Parts: sequence; C-alpha cells; structure tokens
Amino acid sequence: MNETTQAPFTMRDGLNIALFDWPLPSRQRPRGVVLIVHGLGEHAWRYDTMAQHLTEWGFHVRAYDQRGHGGSGGARGVLPGDDALVDDLVEIIEDTRDHLTGPWACPLILLGHSMGGLIAATLVRRELAPVDSLVLSSPALDAGIGALQKRLITFLNRWAPNLTLSNGLDAQLISHDPDVVAAYQKDPLVHDRISARLAKFIDGNGPRVVAEAPVWRVPTLLMYAGEDHLVRPDGSRAFAAVAPPAFVQSHCLQEQFHEIFNEADPSQAYGLLKQWLGQRAPAR
Repeated sequence: MNETTQAPFTMRDGLNIALFDWPLPSRQRPRGVVLIVHGLGEHAWRYDTMAQHLTEWGFHVRAYDQRGHGGSGGARGVLPGDDALVDDLVEIIEDTRDHLTGPWACPLILLGHSMGGLIAATLVRRELAPVDSLVLSSPALDAGIGALQKRLITFLNRWAPNLTLSNGLDAQLISHDPDVVAAYQKDPLVHDRISARLAKFIDGNGPRVVAEAPVWRVPTLLMYAGEDHLVRPDGSRAFAAVAPPAFVQSHCLQEQFHEIFNEADPSQAYGLLKQWLGQRAPAR
C-alpha cells in the first residue's frame, strides 16, 4: 500500500486547502497523474481506496478537500463567489502541471464525482485549464431541483447567498453497502450544508454542460448509476445521447446507487476505468 502525503496549499485568496498525494515508489515514472475532485459535503480521503487502485496501475494520484469541505478552510457549503470552486480547481491544476515538467511529463487525467464531476466538466467546457482527459462518475448534470426550489434558490441567492440549509441527501442512497453508509454517517468530516449560491451553481451549470455535449472534444469516460436517487441520471443520459462517440465513452451501471466506486460490488466501475485508462495512458 502506498503512503499518502498531505501538504497545505494556499489559494490566491489566502484560503488554506488540504492537498493529498498518493505517490509511486521512488524512481518509478507514472503513466499519468489522476486528479480527483470530490462531491458535495464529503472530502478527498474518502477516495483512498480508489487512489490505491490507481497507484497499483501505475498512476500518481492527487486529491484535495474543496473549500468549505473536509480539512480545508471556509465555512461549510459557502462560496465567496459563483465560480469559486472552478477557480480553485484551475489553481490546483496549474500546481499539478508544474510537477509534470521535464522527464516526468505525463498525461493529466481529471476525475470528478457528483458535484466534483460537474465542476470538472464545467472547467473543461469553459477551457479554463488544459487537461488530457476526463472521467465523470455520477456527475451532477441534473440535480433534480424542482420549480419551487428554483424560485427559493433565486430569492435566497439575491438576499442571503451564504445562508446554508441541509442539502437533504439521504445517506442510505449512496451505496448498497451498509458499511459504506455507516462510515459516511459517522465521518466527522462529512457535512450536509449547502448555500443558495452553491445550489445555484449546481443547478445552473449542469444544463450548460449538457448543451455543450455535441461539440465535446476532450476524451471522456462517463459512468453513472442507473438507480441514482441523489442526482438524476437523466442528465448523464442526455449528455451521452448527443456527445460525439469519438470523444465520449459512456456507461450506465444499472441497479447501482450514486457512489459507483463504493458499491457493494464496485468491480464493474473499476474494470471500466482500468480499461479506459489503458487506452488513454498505456503502461510504459
């Protein structure tokens, strides 16, 4: 098992971010670097098992706690500006790119889950930073926000954008594995806070990503849960239906809940990821 390193990372606005690396053994050149972007209310350390798989396959792994999450600074679920989470990812990518120069140059693969998938896809859609390929795990392309909720979000975003409420997510629906659910419920770094500004970001950017799908040009693996009750799989289906097959490979994992890599049997998700990475970043 590879050791994880944690280092403080200070954003341009002075906020401290918890940044994690799962390095390969000394002198082993990585096939690529996988940068993981976690979902709403959780944190990077929940992806340790995924990181261990990736390092076994020859990839260096990075992940970070987004602002307002995990061990990073910022009020829980609060954003200082509409694009704060995307801007943060740009900074992390720039720092990661700085470590990929010279003889260690290798592909940078962005992997986002749920809200993290939406953030990663938004960055790619807007071409804010170069990435070599993209993996989307149950991305929040359709948050299932109803008309009444939309009006409430609009009102609060105008008058109290930093007011936080419960995100309403049911932990029982993240996975069929009761141990995963129990660990999530007991995790002191998991929270259920979401502000009006963050809700607006999620609701507004999902449709924008879907609208750009026909002209998508970054190689992308899209995997989503067929029985997802936390984000609507319709968003991923809509994206996959019009995205160019030459660039986007999509898979619906039927009968699985939201966290496809934490399901009772995650072998299908890991098998698809390993196969796709073998095409994008072949073993040296």
